[in-house]
Amino acid sequence: MKLQESGENYLETILMLKNEKGYVRSIDVAHALSFTKPSVSRAMSVLKKAGHIVFDEDGGIELTASGRQIAEQIYERHRLLTDYLKAIGVSDETAAADACRIEHVISQETFERLKAHAAPHIN
Repeated sequence: MKLQESGENYLETILMLKNEKGYVRSIDVAHALSFTKPSVSRAMSVLKKAGHIVFDEDGGIELTASGRQIAEQIYERHRLLTDYLKAIGVSDETAAADACRIEHVISQETFERLKAHAAPHIN
């Protein structure tokens, strides 16, 4: 089953917070996304049921293998698209916002071609 954009955003946020802080709690996700704790709790239940996250004994959120794979794919897309848009002159803020929308709808084939084409132009 294909994960919806919101689920991808949650997984990407969990990955980014885990990389930044070393741990992730639901309240951290709520603050990062400016969502309410009940909204995040519901989303975490859905992601847990789908097998993308688990909770440790202290209530910390951990990505499963499938959750990590999705999160890393979305995060790679976000970084590359943001960098490429900035390289062609788009402002930082607009590049990040547009990349966040594009990352969820671009096909893997198109992304791979864009990645190959963009590599010499960014970094």
